[in-house]
Amino acid sequence: MDYALLWAGIIAIAVLLYVILDGFDLGVGILFPTLNDSEKDAAMNSIAPIWDGNETWLVLGGGGLFAVFPLAYSVIMPAVYAPIIAMLIGLIFRGVAFEYRYRTKAGRYLWDWSFFGGSFVATFSQGMILGALLQGISVEGRQYAGGWFDWLTPFTVFCGVAVTFGYTLLGGCWLLIKTSGSIEQKLYARCKQLTLAFLGSVGVVSIWLPFISQEIAARWFTFPNAAAFFLIPIISAFAAFKLWRSLHSEKPLSAYCWTLIIYLMAFAGFAISIFPYMVPRAFTLWEAAAPENSLKFLFAGAAFLLPIIMIYTAYSYWVFRGKVKADEGYHE
Repeated sequence: MDYALLWAGIIAIAVLLYVILDGFDLGVGILFPTLNDSEKDAAMNSIAPIWDGNETWLVLGGGGLFAVFPLAYSVIMPAVYAPIIAMLIGLIFRGVAFEYRYRTKAGRYLWDWSFFGGSFVATFSQGMILGALLQGISVEGRQYAGGWFDWLTPFTVFCGVAVTFGYTLLGGCWLLIKTSGSIEQKLYARCKQLTLAFLGSVGVVSIWLPFISQEIAARWFTFPNAAAFFLIPIISAFAAFKLWRSLHSEKPLSAYCWTLIIYLMAFAGFAISIFPYMVPRAFTLWEAAAPENSLKFLFAGAAFLLPIIMIYTAYSYWVFRGKVKADEGYHE
């Protein structure tokens, strides 16, 4: 059994689940300034019971990278220290805001802005980290050889913009599923705008990416790889059409699902662009992997824990299913 490849798949799934699950609650935070007070309470109540569980997958992805691919971890971390620190600070601020905004009235606006600011900074930072990986990391020998600000380029900034639009769209669709009243009509129109912004920004990133690396360009546009690659924009275009129709017909669950399919296609494009590298264009996943005995030992633990995590995550969503109201939440 190829444990390095198996672990690369586990980490990829963990990252994808994090994007799908924590993406919408970060998006809810970004939408916060556009809501009135009662709508903010309902929005926060819709994610309060589940937001911290969603971040489990971020821990699994980062911890798995450290334990399973230590060489990749030692190279990637110095390359993106600044956006990772910014992301963690943002997550701390929004986590604290969940509790403290319910403990004060006079200072609630400060925690509202903390919730928005933390969500935006964490989201934008994740997009920049993605962009830094896609554009490649400077390596000499077995260590990072770039500068302090190699992660800051027009391409990484635009990736941050694309991820921000995407998370905000997910957050809007989630609120349409979980809330009712004035917030619905407001968000249907806003989600249509976010759909156009998200699709446009993803399209620009997709066109831009082959110009960054000749290897990626060859992978995308050389037959027979190109035949498989062009399925991604075709499926994405169909999903975008269905998403728009769902929003127009006011079917929020359908809109959310079609948004996830667009995310899956974007994730597939990312995987195609970097596979089999763990550090793009520097180390393959087999070169970066820990010794096989370590991979086997860690896999035994993951095989036991992952089903438990998935079961309690699914159970928590089932328990807190249905619409929420501004005056109903676990803080009340």
